Amino acid sequence: MDNKRDYTYLLSDLSVLKGVGSKTTSILKRKKINNIFDLLWKLPKSYTDRSLSTKIKDLKIGEIQTITIIPRKYNFPRIKNLPNKVSCADDTGELDCIFFNSYEGYIKKILPIGKEVTISGKISNFRNKYQITNPKYLSEDSAIVKQKHNTYSLTEGISEKIYNKIIKQIIDNLPKLKEWHSNDILKRFNYMSWNNSIKEIHKPENIGKYKESYYQRLAYDEIFSTFLVNSEIRKKIKKIKKEKKILKLNEQSEIINNLDFTLTNDQIKTLNEINNDLSSSTKMFRLLQGDVGSGKTIVSLLSAINTINSGFQVALMAPTEILAKQHFNLAKKIFPKKFNIELVSGKTDYKKKKDIYKELALHNIDLLFGTHTLFQNKINFKKLGLIIIDEQHKFGVNQRKKLSDKGGDNCDVLLMTATPIPRTLTMTIYGDMDLSIIREKPKNRKPIKTYSKLETKIKDVIKFIKNEIKNGNQIFWVCPLIEESKKIDHASAVQKFSYLKKIFPNQVSLLHGKTDIIEKEKILNQFLNNEFKILVSTTIIEVGIDFPNANVIIIENANKFGLSQLHQLRGRVGRGNKESTCILLFKSNLSENAKKRINILKNSNDGFIISDEDMKLRGFGDILGFKQSGIKNFRLADPIHNSDLFIVAEKEIKRIEKSNEDISKFKALIKLYDRADIINDIA
Repeated sequence: MDNKRDYTYLLSDLSVLKGVGSKTTSILKRKKINNIFDLLWKLPKSYTDRSLSTKIKDLKIGEIQTITIIPRKYNFPRIKNLPNKVSCADDTGELDCIFFNSYEGYIKKILPIGKEVTISGKISNFRNKYQITNPKYLSEDSAIVKQKHNTYSLTEGISEKIYNKIIKQIIDNLPKLKEWHSNDILKRFNYMSWNNSIKEIHKPENIGKYKESYYQRLAYDEIFSTFLVNSEIRKKIKKIKKEKKILKLNEQSEIINNLDFTLTNDQIKTLNEINNDLSSSTKMFRLLQGDVGSGKTIVSLLSAINTINSGFQVALMAPTEILAKQHFNLAKKIFPKKFNIELVSGKTDYKKKKDIYKELALHNIDLLFGTHTLFQNKINFKKLGLIIIDEQHKFGVNQRKKLSDKGGDNCDVLLMTATPIPRTLTMTIYGDMDLSIIREKPKNRKPIKTYSKLETKIKDVIKFIKNEIKNGNQIFWVCPLIEESKKIDHASAVQKFSYLKKIFPNQVSLLHGKTDIIEKEKILNQFLNNEFKILVSTTIIEVGIDFPNANVIIIENANKFGLSQLHQLRGRVGRGNKESTCILLFKSNLSENAKKRINILKNSNDGFIISDEDMKLRGFGDILGFKQSGIKNFRLADPIHNSDLFIVAEKEIKRIEKSNEDISKFKALIKLYDRADIINDIA
């Protein structure tokens, strides 16, 4: 091996490997294996032990066995479709090797007459004689065959033998990487080097040994590299010097005192954290994370006051037009009349839009609400000082960085999400940001009562709804599918709408993903204005919309949803001061996991507790909304089973930040694990 080889070898294209041509390369790339490093993480699932030799007389039919034989005679029939046969023997008996679709020359080469050959394969019996069909493992060098051979989840078109050869070639040629961790960290992993850890993790006898030092060390590398990249992004943002915002706390307090509710301790604490960021000389890049209905919006609007009073403009972006309008109406209600507030939506006519853009560029508008269109090139702010983004949990690290850059140096950034996630995930996904958390619910909110009901008891549910409508209340009815599916026996929104409108004529409407945006806004506004009583919908109602008069939600096939999603859906009710109810409908054939999920939801209204339980039940990659979030897909690390390593990595990052340690020694780690364009200049 070339001793000069460094980490860049591991990032080489697969074509540098011996025996890997363009066909194998394209097959592997379909599995998202683009370089040598990617191949290292396709770990063996099991192994076949071919190391023990057996004599022919002791062979067991149906089992994979290894024998050393001597080929005696070839039988190459001239009739089409008949297999080629090689009669072989040892000192205890005879065995036939059968070959379909193999050339005579190839067979003569691998099984030369009179030479000892070690062969391994599944033993069968034909006409009272042992045979092996199409053997893949055979060699005159018995050491090649007599091993434990790993089994991988293979891509079609690559044999196990070839795959093992490729992996062995990589492991035999691993570069000796200079250690990047301190002795204090290495001590935790029994001083296992990266190279030795890779070698150990691929040994067949080590499959599934997740608690061993080599496995833990490699899992830690993944976590630490992610945290390190996030730390560097944070540092970069903190280096940006900005004009401080001036805090006029008297005006802020006056608005708070005039609210028709009292802020919770968490809201006050979060507002102070944001105010400290605004009034500092470094740029704010903060995530406000709160449970559904915890009152994040009012905190963000209060933070906008100090920005506007400092002579800056504010942009608030929401995921839907109705939510943008909801925030706009709240701002109009609580803000002083001297503030010029506008809303841009799909419904805004062309002339009005043109006027808004013109006034915005002249700084005659202080606060603009809208959807993602706010960041189109044609919209230009004169002096943007704060960007607030609501419900953008699908933003990845790169998108957030671009957003921060777009606002310019003097522009602070506040992101909000109502998706509570476990701490290990927060550290991973939002580690590039400062974090504020609102756990408390407003004091006037009553806990939502959650019940589970067999769908055969739907008449009881209808009776309950009739009573709720009589009391002036509104109902959400959520279904998993839009139309009837023959394959999946779920209730469909269309079918349920037809069923309910017969019972409640002129009181039911339907909303789903195929409803066009104008119609959707119209239906939601009608529901908000209490023009009908029941809204049948798919899960598109799950985020952010505030309907204080809706205090019942029925979720069909509740067992088909994840816990976090059920909690988000449930959060559509319980926003007024009335008692609210969530009814989970399900079929009788519930799995144990589904029963656990439903019971967790019935026993808790705390989104953070629920998300922890959800992750334990389903695994971190499947939690609501994070499949598209740009979340780090760890190859080995697991936020549930390796939570201790997340804490160790966080502590180590804080130590590095505090001591201002040179991170150039981590160059190989960052390049291998993150390949982050975002920090090319530091790595």
